[in-house]
Amino acid sequence: MLPWIQAIRIVQAIFGLIVLALTAYVVSTYSWWAYSSTVDFLLFLGCWTTFVAVPYLGAAPIFFPRLAHHYVIPAVEVITMIFWFAGFIALGAELPAPAYCHWSACSAMQATTVFGAFEWVLFAVTTYFAVVDLMNHRRSGETAQKTQHNAHLGV
Repeated sequence: MLPWIQAIRIVQAIFGLIVLALTAYVVSTYSWWAYSSTVDFLLFLGCWTTFVAVPYLGAAPIFFPRLAHHYVIPAVEVITMIFWFAGFIALGAELPAPAYCHWSACSAMQATTVFGAFEWVLFAVTTYFAVVDLMNHRRSGETAQKTQHNAHLGV
């Protein structure tokens, strides 16, 4: 694992917590946003990122290597990246134009959209490296298997 990935994991957790707090605020205002399924999805996504995905992706390879399966890490990365992409695009499509957004819940949703976009970029970067690591793992496994197999043929 690359050492700078852990710094990105911390930023991902912070951004996930920010999205969680902003969407929880919007739900608590009882505005018409509080009844939006997009806000509910982003509330779930903040919880998913902060309490499930980032702790697993950050801690499993270091402290629990048996739980850090080489297919599960890229799968969690890809799923979380797709979730963030869908979430911030859906919320951005529902937002009114900035000229008509003068109440606190709308401003919170604008901030949520921005943090969601940054979160998607961060997960796109870490997903790329997780997939590259998976491909390198598969190649090294195939090479080791062929070498081991050829060694037995000559004996």
